[in-house]
Amino acid sequence: MTGHIVSFYDLNDITEASLREHLPDLPGLRITEIGPEQDPAAHLDALATATIVLAPLEKERRIGAGLLDAMPRCELVQSVAVGFDGVDHLAAAERGIPVANLPGFNADAVADWTVGSLLFLLRHYAAGHRKVESGGWGPEGLRGRDLAALTVGILGFGNIGRAVARRLDGFGARVVVHDPVPSEPGREYLPLAEAVAASDVLSLHLPLNTATHGLVGDELLARMRRGGYVLNAGRGGVLDEGALVRALDSGQLAGAALDVFEQEPLPADSPLRGRSDVLLNPHTAGVTWDAYHNLRGRLFAKLAAVLTGERPADVVNGVEPRPR
Repeated sequence: MTGHIVSFYDLNDITEASLREHLPDLPGLRITEIGPEQDPAAHLDALATATIVLAPLEKERRIGAGLLDAMPRCELVQSVAVGFDGVDHLAAAERGIPVANLPGFNADAVADWTVGSLLFLLRHYAAGHRKVESGGWGPEGLRGRDLAALTVGILGFGNIGRAVARRLDGFGARVVVHDPVPSEPGREYLPLAEAVAASDVLSLHLPLNTATHGLVGDELLARMRRGGYVLNAGRGGVLDEGALVRALDSGQLAGAALDVFEQEPLPADSPLRGRSDVLLNPHTAGVTWDAYHNLRGRLFAKLAAVLTGERPADVVNGVEPRPR
């Protein structure tokens, strides 16, 4: 199809010029860029003729039911990320509009960060650096744990969870998995409570929805082996941050590494700040040059396929494309 792409996505290299460079040279193809400071509701004229919309990432600019009603010709809302929080995908389904994401483009980046952050915690990298910088020496206070001696429970076993598991296999750790849909033969799949109870480390890679919001709270953290660790490079709302602080204060947990948070940016008064047992990261675990190259390539390929008549791939809300 020819059509009209409306982009609310804020990334310097995904512009009208780069889209035209990588998309088929179709007669009549229109591309409208809406800047990151602009309210989508102020662009109803563009939405009225949009056939493909690149959804914003910011929750403040989310495409909700009202804006979806203003998009009568829309055949696809494409998230330019793994997550698709920038659009109400359920409301889109009610209106027959497919919503798609970009799974897997940064799986290696997030998996690297996840395992790296665990090693950071286990081997006290920051404390060792501070000791040398201050003129100290020796192992006192720096005795850590061998990753091969631990059991890591991975909650959510999609592209990123599987990439984390492959890396942990190389370290010799025992990996247990909880996921409603087993996807890798030979893995040790366990019910949620059993997976948590078996784990020295929990690595969270779950989607955020009504069933998972606050799932990892006081009850689950209490089931873990004492002195364990929690890693979250998935969705902030899955982890109850108050419960995490209580578990750290009690000694039930020895540490945590967090790339995502319930509220972002992390509030200045968050009790997670200022702790030596917590590694904080500004939601950038998946941000590498290689992941960005993958993102661009996959986005351009998906848009080109849809524009030339193929069905949208990676639709997350179960909507079949409209007949042409």
